[in-house]
Amino acid sequence: MITTEVTYEELAALMKQAAGITVDPQELRQSAESPFDAFGLDSLGLLGIVGELENRYGASLPPDSERCRTPREFLNLVNSTLTAGA
Repeated sequence: MITTEVTYEELAALMKQAAGITVDPQELRQSAESPFDAFGLDSLGLLGIVGELENRYGASLPPDSERCRTPREFLNLVNSTLTAGA
């Protein structure tokens, strides 16, 4: 079971690693309802983040993970899936 949640800081680092997009974690947190494309992240970049999280945590995320539109929606889905032991 996962006891820690994926944070905005981790998401920002993953955006840099998977898509080459630098985003300040504080800006990501403050604009959590903004669409990912406002940060320059497209669906392919989000798919790369999903894959990295699945590898990192050894858990499959729901198929609709890469369809999340905002950072908050994505983190809520990822964290609820990981903490549920999926």
